[in-house]
Amino acid sequence: MNITCIYKPKLKNTYLSISKDLKIVLKTPHASHNFIMRFLNDKEAWIRKKLQAIKINAPLKIKIEDEVLLFGEVYSIDMQEVSVLRIKLEKNRVNTKVKSIKLYDTFYKNYAKEYITKRVEYFADIMKLEYDVIKYRKMKSRWGSCSSLKVLTFNTELMKTKKNLIDYVVVHELSHLKHMNHSKAFHAFVDSYLQNSQLLRKELKNTSMASF
Repeated sequence: MNITCIYKPKLKNTYLSISKDLKIVLKTPHASHNFIMRFLNDKEAWIRKKLQAIKINAPLKIKIEDEVLLFGEVYSIDMQEVSVLRIKLEKNRVNTKVKSIKLYDTFYKNYAKEYITKRVEYFADIMKLEYDVIKYRKMKSRWGSCSSLKVLTFNTELMKTKKNLIDYVVVHELSHLKHMNHSKAFHAFVDSYLQNSQLLRKELKNTSMASF
């Protein structure tokens, strides 16, 4: 395994991190090669366990212009539900990956507006909650948010995840209209509408943002 070692004499302790793209970085105040090797040997089991966990939860990847990732499954671009995307890709004369990704992003945003909006309306009615505006945008680190002005924002990347996880995010953000925190009362409120919310929360936490 490849490990990047960074020597920082001002550090008080040695730190080891593994990113979602499986990059291992060691930061340490010790310049001793023997110390570093002993440290890595002690952490070998943890490193392998962490790498395996990341691989298991790695986001599904698709082949641009041939496939589409929707609701946690990879489909052929020929699927009827994504005909709009297929037509735009076929008309894309500037055949670059950047341009194609932008077309995918637009597709996911429009699909989210249609699908997630309906789920928000459905749960808002059941939960007897009122919101002001729903916004959609591609985000790198958040699945959704709810402001004190009752503005709900959802990550368009949600369209790549499973439907039950999308419902969890919808209920989660709607619940912030009643509890603007993550208190016990907040989680109890979420649980009252999604009985398996704790499992869904854990699954979502272990779900990596999908990428091309």
